[in-house]
Amino acid sequence: MKEEEINQLADTIRESAFAAHKYFKNGFLEKVYENSLRNRLRKMGLNVEQQVAIPVLDEDGSVVGDYVADLIVEGSILIELKAVKTISDEHIAQVLAYLRGTEMDHGLLINFGASKLQIRKFIHQS
Repeated sequence: MKEEEINQLADTIRESAFAAHKYFKNGFLEKVYENSLRNRLRKMGLNVEQQVAIPVLDEDGSVVGDYVADLIVEGSILIELKAVKTISDEHIAQVLAYLRGTEMDHGLLINFGASKLQIRKFIHQS
């Protein structure tokens, strides 16, 4: 997928996350937001995989573990969802580690737990 297409997809995901947060506000468990975002994106015709096991690769290509992605949209953007008071350094490190350990280059960290939706985009170029 071209960079422009990735950016458009990320914008679509952001808009859908904002709509879900506007409707539900904060206070629900992460799974409610995950299911809502998946539902909204699928209704737009996007391919959304949920709770996908992704092998984590060592530098020689050996599988050293698995990571379960909350959502993967169009096979191009990994989404890690949170429902916490605020995004912490540990959450950022988690997304960066997932991107380093997988073959994906684009990730979004979305926190529905705060009164204002928090979204961070990450790019890992292998």
